[in-house]
Amino acid sequence: MYSVSAKVSTSFDDSIARVTEALKTEGFGVLSDIDVAKTLNAKLGVEQPPYRILGACNPQLAHQAVSAEPDIGALLPCNVVVRQDPDGTVHVLFMDPMTVLTLVDNPKVQELASEVRERLDRVLAAISG
Repeated sequence: MYSVSAKVSTSFDDSIARVTEALKTEGFGVLSDIDVAKTLNAKLGVEQPPYRILGACNPQLAHQAVSAEPDIGALLPCNVVVRQDPDGTVHVLFMDPMTVLTLVDNPKVQELASEVRERLDRVLAAISG
């Protein structure tokens, strides 16, 4: 599986705030915030439930990754998706760094992937509770 996810019991907007704060606790900042629903509505006139992609980055870990594998920027930042189903259920998911970074044949990157995964698992635990 390429992602890890959880259903959350908070509203979409509250979930964005909680995810952002939990990421911050784990040393990640949000570098980008793509409002997919808004973009699709503006460009295609398509209505859909809220859907945002947060580009999360831990500068220290990103520096280590780029130092070990300069081309790894093609796989960064860590995408965190917050989306809402038509019934109102909110999901939070992130790309599984352990799966995606198997594309990189570098043991240092695999170690970093494990640390990133642990941190992102703690983010999910913090917002699921």
